[in-house]
Amino acid sequence: MTLARSADSRLVGNRVLLTLLIAAVASSVLLPFASLSPNRLSSGQPMMLWQALPGWQLTALALIGLGLLAATLAMPLPRRTSLWLSLIATLSLLGLDFFALGDYAHRALVDASPAARVSQGATFWILLFVSALIAIDALQRLRLGLVKRALFGAAALAVIGACFSGDLLSPLSIMREFANQKANFVDQLIRHLMLVAGALIPALAIGLPLGLLVNRRDGLRNGLFSMLNVFQTLPSIAVFGLLIAPLSALGRAVPWLGDLGVSGIGVAPAIIALVLYSLLPIVRNTYSGLAGVSAGTLEAARGMGMTPRQILWQVEIPLALPVILSGLRIVTVQAIGLVVVAALIGAGGFGAFIFQGLGQYAIDLVLLGAIPTIVLAVIADFALQILVTLSRPPGTR
Repeated sequence: MTLARSADSRLVGNRVLLTLLIAAVASSVLLPFASLSPNRLSSGQPMMLWQALPGWQLTALALIGLGLLAATLAMPLPRRTSLWLSLIATLSLLGLDFFALGDYAHRALVDASPAARVSQGATFWILLFVSALIAIDALQRLRLGLVKRALFGAAALAVIGACFSGDLLSPLSIMREFANQKANFVDQLIRHLMLVAGALIPALAIGLPLGLLVNRRDGLRNGLFSMLNVFQTLPSIAVFGLLIAPLSALGRAVPWLGDLGVSGIGVAPAIIALVLYSLLPIVRNTYSGLAGVSAGTLEAARGMGMTPRQILWQVEIPLALPVILSGLRIVTVQAIGLVVVAALIGAGGFGAFIFQGLGQYAIDLVLLGAIPTIVLAVIADFALQILVTLSRPPGTR
């Protein structure tokens, strides 16, 4: 057993990459790459990868697979060379995945009826996610600087943007849904972003002082965290439901609040619920960041004659900022996802497409709301991760 493990460790240099490669190959063999349906509501006919792709695309895919397989081996390539090879292969796989789907859609709809639709299958999504996971693993192992990671992210976005810039993907069912909902899509995007901002700003305004307060007064910590934990454990739909009656009564009792839009449905209960869900991570990370400042640092600041306010703004907050921003990162991604559920009470956002698609049994309309939500969350997470890195003191990034 020991000899077998030793031989395996000498042969395989990157087991994570090998596992992801096996998953990609298995999906390519067992799961459909696309589906062709007579209309937007009917179930499609599954098309396997070897049925949808012409010979040259299958050859290119096989070469990418061989390149990734070579990157998994401990020899003959050096470790960093293997990691760079996997990154290059990832960009190629990403571009080929989108190009092959669009190319198949064009070919499949040439002789089909105008109502026919081509949708992406499980293999398309798995290849897409495998590409992302391979890239993340390689970037972590290479330990590249912030600029190089950002450049690779920009290159991946450029590949995807090139696929969307022309008519390559226009025949896809989801792109037809987008064309039908284009004006409404922009409105819901703005509404989604406004709801997220409308929740984060009050949450920061309340959560940061509360975090500072529990840092200064330990006796309040357990009670406050227990109360915020209760809000965090409540299902979001239940919170929206609980707010309907009191906000409706408040809007009727105070006319000027009703004129501002305070009611049992709409934006007001959505923002209140999102603020309640956002408080715990902000308060906890603010407290943890401030508590992590060493006593020696604070004593040195006092010895220099700094006032308590100067110590707070010039010492404690700069040192605690990475932890505070990490809490903001968690809250932002969480809020982007929870806004989807807020569409159930008429708040709008991308959730409107999701629930509309569920009501019509139109999966591509569901994806029109789900995919942009995921993209927004990924962009926000990446941007705030950069801010967290930049906020760390030099030498600790």
